[in-house]
Amino acid sequence: MRLRGKVALVTGAGSGIGREIAALFSAEGAIVVVADVMEVGGGETVALIEKQGGRAAFVKGDVSRSSDVQAMVAAAERDFGGLDVLVNNAGIMESTDDDAVRTEESVWEKTLAVNLKGVFLGCKHGIPALRRAGGGAIVNMASFVAFMGAAMPQIAYTASKGGVVALTRELAVIHARENIRVNALCPGPLRTELLMKILDTEEKKRRRLVHIPMGRFGEAREVAQAALFLASDAASFITGTCLLVDGGITAAYVTPL
Repeated sequence: MRLRGKVALVTGAGSGIGREIAALFSAEGAIVVVADVMEVGGGETVALIEKQGGRAAFVKGDVSRSSDVQAMVAAAERDFGGLDVLVNNAGIMESTDDDAVRTEESVWEKTLAVNLKGVFLGCKHGIPALRRAGGGAIVNMASFVAFMGAAMPQIAYTASKGGVVALTRELAVIHARENIRVNALCPGPLRTELLMKILDTEEKKRRRLVHIPMGRFGEAREVAQAALFLASDAASFITGTCLLVDGGITAAYVTPL
């Protein structure tokens, strides 16, 4: 088991990628703090973990609120004795996120508050706990759109994920001597509820798939496997990296400098 004896906090773990990460971490021996703004989904993830014989607890919280994130970290230390792995996964993609002209300021502010500020707050409150544990791993959820323009305008989402990549690199350098590794995951288009709500016709799906060399959408479990690698000792000499899990899309379209 690659995370035996570790305590992991996963935000946005009530559904999608976050649920897959939480369940896989548990199967690999971790005790998991399941954090989400949605109480029902969070409870379902805890029930899933307990059904497979693992230990987990749910903490309701909004990652854009400092006090909520502080409470998530405090729960890990209070209930399970510490924090070893932090996965800043919570994120949103608003259907009205468009280009710079059409996107409302409220959409911009909400998206960056969750997707970027939420990662900052996770690190702000999580890093002291990792220090107290003697070190650990942080995995921040970015996206392939941090490296290339999105096929459909989503300016706030793209900007937020670019910010996550930059934040990850700086934190990795700052905390490298403290035995704290900080990496980012950059998924390509996935068959998740979040994306399928936007690609709501077969034509929209085909238009996206034509750009993916592997010819299919990724699955949340495939991103969870990458998160497990970055969180585990198998990645002990990896920090400040952005791991692309994208079916080859950036290899096909991004020109190296």
